[in-house]
Amino acid sequence: MRYYPVFLDLEAKTVVIVGGGAEAAQKLRLMAKTPARIVVVTPFAGRELSAGIDSAGACLIPREFDADDLYGASLVFACGLNDADERQVHAAATERNIPVNVVDRQDRCSFLTPSIVERGSLTIAIGTEGAAPVLGQGIKAQLEAMLPPSVGSLVEKASGLRPRVARSLAKGSPRREFWRSFFFGRLRASFERDAGAGFERAVDEALSGSQGVASGSVSLVGAGPGDPDLLTLKAQRRLQDADVIVYDRLVGPGILDYARRDAERIDVGKTPGQLSVSQARINKILEHHARAGRKVVRLKGGDPYVFGHGGEEQAALVKAGIPVEVVPGITAAVGCAASIRLPLTWRGENRSITMLTGTAGDGAADHDWTALAKPGAAFSIYMGVRQAGHIQRRLLAAGIARDTPVVVVENGTRENQKTATGSIATLTRTLALGGIRGPAVIYVGLDPARSDVLAARIEVEAETADLERIAS
Repeated sequence: MRYYPVFLDLEAKTVVIVGGGAEAAQKLRLMAKTPARIVVVTPFAGRELSAGIDSAGACLIPREFDADDLYGASLVFACGLNDADERQVHAAATERNIPVNVVDRQDRCSFLTPSIVERGSLTIAIGTEGAAPVLGQGIKAQLEAMLPPSVGSLVEKASGLRPRVARSLAKGSPRREFWRSFFFGRLRASFERDAGAGFERAVDEALSGSQGVASGSVSLVGAGPGDPDLLTLKAQRRLQDADVIVYDRLVGPGILDYARRDAERIDVGKTPGQLSVSQARINKILEHHARAGRKVVRLKGGDPYVFGHGGEEQAALVKAGIPVEVVPGITAAVGCAASIRLPLTWRGENRSITMLTGTAGDGAADHDWTALAKPGAAFSIYMGVRQAGHIQRRLLAAGIARDTPVVVVENGTRENQKTATGSIATLTRTLALGGIRGPAVIYVGLDPARSDVLAARIEVEAETADLERIAS
């Protein structure tokens, strides 16, 4: 370890930034988060840097650098300078024993700036000794995803509570258990639900020893259409915190990797045409584990409130007195359309998009087919592959134009994604020719020419035309 990490107290200290451009503006934004007095030395401050100087209340010296500008400085940054000016700043700072950082010139740095994750008074610095800054930035992004902004406020609360905890709890295990609950357990969950009176009551109970049996909770979490990168930051944090994860068949591969290794995992996925775990049984599983004091994540493909039974589970948990929250996810109609760059609305043409299911219980779902068949209507059909013949017949009977375009996306956003296009008149054949078996979203009334699958549409329609000629 060549570079030893430290945290410098910049209260009432002076930081000098020499140079201009985007790099100087970046260093200014970083230093503006500290209580330091900031001095910027540059003959020309562009718009971004000037705005930053005004915002930070920094002092601007509008001329070329002079060694006397470092008088009283505790840190020096050199940004966007030519080689001669960099040497001059480095030499002046070194002569005065002032730590200096010349951006992108490690040989002229007595200290390096790390990638920083900041949550209030919680600060995490990541350094690679200049060898792999992109790696440091990637680790920073992962840590930021794990740490909600509320962590900073939680740390502030902890600072104010320390004297009270010292008075109320004995040293050793009692205090350790309190702080574990505060940062990782029941008290943190209480803070995230209600940082006001509810949290204060939970702290009072914990310090008085009257909290009783630990209270669990359930988070209904949307996992998105499949690609793990589309998981929200909040969903990732809930997976990290979960003691139990109850998950569906449509949860994409790799998403459960975000969970703790020791979390219990319960598969309740439903497969069409096969015996599956009933919704009543799933509700009981959620209630059972929450009553045992566990943090439960009910993980669903897409969004909990869009054909995900989230409302039913929420109602059952509320009736049972179980704390429940909902973490939305990207629903399949939106995610699959984005994966092929198919706009769901288009100004002046289709001003709305309807989401509907093709399946109800064990059979086909019925809708207002006449309204759906009107010119200009656009809609997406979930769980419609098995009922495609019924959907096609009802729409044609309702008078929909036979050439109304159809786009189908199977396993959208995943590595095995497949697309097929055609028209409502050829829907069943389009699915057969495309080898579409589901899970898939069927889009009706959207123009595939605006997507990435126009070539596929032409190919499928050509094959369909050949089949029609052969049949005739």
